[in-house]
Amino acid sequence: MKSNLLTALFLSTAGIVSATGGANAQSLPAPGQSEDNGWRHALAVYMFAPLRTWGDSTVGGTTASIDLSLGDLLDVLDFALAGRYEGWNGDFGIILDANYAGIEQSGNLPGPGGAAFNVNVRQKWFGVLGAYRVNSGTTKSGQPFAIDVQGGLRWNSIKQTLTVGPATAGGDESWIEPVVGLRGMWRLNEKWTTVASADLGGFGAGGNDLQAAVNAGFDYQPWENVALTFGYRYLSVDYSSNLGGGFAYDVDQHGPYVGVKFFF
Repeated sequence: MKSNLLTALFLSTAGIVSATGGANAQSLPAPGQSEDNGWRHALAVYMFAPLRTWGDSTVGGTTASIDLSLGDLLDVLDFALAGRYEGWNGDFGIILDANYAGIEQSGNLPGPGGAAFNVNVRQKWFGVLGAYRVNSGTTKSGQPFAIDVQGGLRWNSIKQTLTVGPATAGGDESWIEPVVGLRGMWRLNEKWTTVASADLGGFGAGGNDLQAAVNAGFDYQPWENVALTFGYRYLSVDYSSNLGGGFAYDVDQHGPYVGVKFFF
């Protein structure tokens, strides 16, 4: 019971920590943006709310299967922030993607005289990618579309500490992994744009066997330089390392994302 509870606590942190990220800036010029004046820029800040997180977690060599709701994850969220910058000049783009999440939970283990525990996890990553617009044009209705591919590197860092009574365990680990992606954008009218994307990362680097994400949604631009972005996201993470004497999580999540974009 004790080991399964502690494993569940760590999976709850892993679930929401891996949840940040996933919004799109854009390769398709926003309404009002011109491609004739050199560089154009977009900055997005966003949140992802996983309605369900399920999978297996291993802490200190003990594995448990967990199925968590959004409420379970929000109960342990301390702070989270995610942002994405894109700069485009013609068909070529530069992407910077930054994410941070902090999780903390304290309490007492069940049973008579249950020991006090504290779980603290901090994860951050920073990605640098190049992008190329492989296709663009107009649909039959006369609205523009664009398809781009992306590739680069992402630096990850995770620090976790588990304290039970006087005993403390955990560790700090960082690694660099490759990332590739594909995205399509189709303008519906002057205010609405459809966005769909997929990306893969990890490929065995740093113990992160594979991370995959699929997003589909819309941008709504009620103002000249500002748009609201929202949609649905699926995320799968398969990670393992020797951190803390054996740490791993194989997690799947899905749920809505929402954010805001600024164009300049």
